[in-house]
Amino acid sequence: MLVTRFAAVLLFASSLLQSCEGAIVRGTAELVAAVREASEGATIEIAAGTYQLDATLELKAGMTLKGAGIDKTIITHSATWKQSTQSLPDPEMKLEGLDTDAYLIRIERDTSSVTISDMTLLAPVLHGGIFAWFHKNLHVDHVRFKDMLWSGIRTFGMQQAQIHDCEFIDAGGRWDNGQPGLQGGNTGGGIFAVWMSDSEIFDNRFVRTQTGPADEFYGIKVRQGVRCHVHHNTIETNFSMEFPFENDEDNEIDHNVCFGTISIPKYAGGAVPKSGRTFHIHHNWMKESYSIEFARNGVEIDHNLFDFVPEQDHGNLISGFGDAAAPGPLSFHNNLVSNPGRGLIWINEVFNNIVVRNNHIIARTTVTPRNDGLFGFNGGSDFTTVFIRDNLIECIGQARPLLRSPESYSATIENNILINVADTNELKKAKADRLIGLEKPLQFRCGVRGEFTVDGWKTSPKKKK
Repeated sequence: MLVTRFAAVLLFASSLLQSCEGAIVRGTAELVAAVREASEGATIEIAAGTYQLDATLELKAGMTLKGAGIDKTIITHSATWKQSTQSLPDPEMKLEGLDTDAYLIRIERDTSSVTISDMTLLAPVLHGGIFAWFHKNLHVDHVRFKDMLWSGIRTFGMQQAQIHDCEFIDAGGRWDNGQPGLQGGNTGGGIFAVWMSDSEIFDNRFVRTQTGPADEFYGIKVRQGVRCHVHHNTIETNFSMEFPFENDEDNEIDHNVCFGTISIPKYAGGAVPKSGRTFHIHHNWMKESYSIEFARNGVEIDHNLFDFVPEQDHGNLISGFGDAAAPGPLSFHNNLVSNPGRGLIWINEVFNNIVVRNNHIIARTTVTPRNDGLFGFNGGSDFTTVFIRDNLIECIGQARPLLRSPESYSATIENNILINVADTNELKKAKADRLIGLEKPLQFRCGVRGEFTVDGWKTSPKKKK
């Protein structure tokens, strides 16, 4: 009997050693043991199947966790693992009170170079799929995050990460359903990062199918981003992205399809960095009339298609609700805008150094109908620094004024073609030898792997080969 038991122990140890050295893991117990016993830098391959965990898997530095493919390898929780929601909403900006045991996978703190790929993470009663803290070089690709309470990926201090070719389906923002009054910042998102730098998020799809009383869900939610690149994502959520903290720097947001708002306000965002830019938002297809939540210093918004239907007239394209005076600048140029609802730009606070140039704007009669001026600036702004020039602006149907406040008429407004604009006679008629409208045709591909084509006002899905 002792010999038989000893042989069984040796057989298990041999199997475990092989799995840690690259053999394919099969079965939940084997997966848990492989992750626990493998050394840093190990690659653990997981066969197709469903793996029901009783506790969080914690990955060491340099580990690779690779499945057989999305919906082939499924990691979820067992029926007995039901994590408390008492710590939700999580504290967002601090670790104290945050439940790191409420995620399917946790990465050891202060480590680097973990890769997770080719699987589905399913966690309907857990806070999320992956938790990482102060980690460098996280690489997550070809993972479907599905049905999670708070966030698909939740990180602190993430540096040099790449998250791509993933799907986030109901992966957060669900915990407060049935609790009215919890909305806005009190929700998670597909990716929720605090202090993210030098990272790239691309070719991901974010979808929310489950809704409730607090119908808020962020595709990408970041508390301070520095030198991050977010591109070629398709984000079908009511808030596509949120970067609401001061001192964001050199972030580029481009070639995305955004069904919801990009929110970038926080007391105008602090000082402009040495580079001169906090956000560069370009070559996106924006579908929500409340497109960009402002105010933020050092922003350039160019070569986007803002494409709204007249029935969606609830928002200003750029909306600033704060009260902190801001030096700017804001550059808005070479955009196509169809059917701004309340207006094109409304900034409640004093905001200076604004240039709006070379755009083509078509305002059709809205369902309400809206009749405010297209531009609403605080009367205390320094209008010697505000320029509206070289634009083609058409009001089809109902005429609308260009400006809302009397002080705004001291801005430099020149070399525009204004069609059916109600206050044209009150504007200066200065002309210049410059091109009016877009400087070149607007053509680009956007969304996951360039799945949509923008050709002027027209959009179409990419042709299949």
